[in-house]
Amino acid sequence: MLLLCYITIYNNGKLYYLRLVSRATEREMDKILLINKPKGISSFDVIRILRKKTGIKKIGHSGTLDPAASGLLIIGIGNATKRLKEFELLPKTYIMDVLFGLKTETGDLEGKILAKRKVYKIETKTIKNVLKKLEGKIKLQVPLYSAIKINGKPLYKYARQQIKISPPFKEMEIFYLKLLGAYKDGDYYIARIEMKCSKGTYARAVAEKIGELLGIPATLKDLVRIKIGKYSLSEAEDLNNI
Repeated sequence: MLLLCYITIYNNGKLYYLRLVSRATEREMDKILLINKPKGISSFDVIRILRKKTGIKKIGHSGTLDPAASGLLIIGIGNATKRLKEFELLPKTYIMDVLFGLKTETGDLEGKILAKRKVYKIETKTIKNVLKKLEGKIKLQVPLYSAIKINGKPLYKYARQQIKISPPFKEMEIFYLKLLGAYKDGDYYIARIEMKCSKGTYARAVAEKIGELLGIPATLKDLVRIKIGKYSLSEAEDLNNI
């Protein structure tokens, strides 16, 4: 971004205006921002908001978060967008709430319910044993509502057009799954889990797999990204404060 400055100069009784262009300001705007993305907007919505706030068009992000998810989003401004690829391969850490008793078409609470049952209690030891089984490199089926392409067309477009198609399996790596707590919620049971994983790991697929191994329908209730590599959500700025 260029900053225009005008200086008034008097010389021999004549008035002159000099226009100065500050290149330093442009360099100062080349930066990486850590943003706390709220629920309800897409990752690209964050870009739109920042473009409007700053007047800068060259803005990008690393690591997409679904609209239903919240948390850490790394933003590049100006020439710093060239650095965004550095962050893509970094491990991601999430807090995920898995709801037991429902299975949906989308793998989260926004989709049509496919299966439903009452679940009042699951033993903590049983959940931990299942989480341990999922650590390491595993192949999971990609959610039907995702941007993965088959024959050049994103899966979610097949789903919206009600075209039956089998989502592919994709290798994902889970470094650890840690049970933080579990509680009853009406007719359902919810487990709060911390997950550190590789790029391209679908939390919705992990949530459904946990349920499958327990023999219980499950879906992702909530997802918050708390870390990308060494970068933490605690360091991030709210969009309203930018």
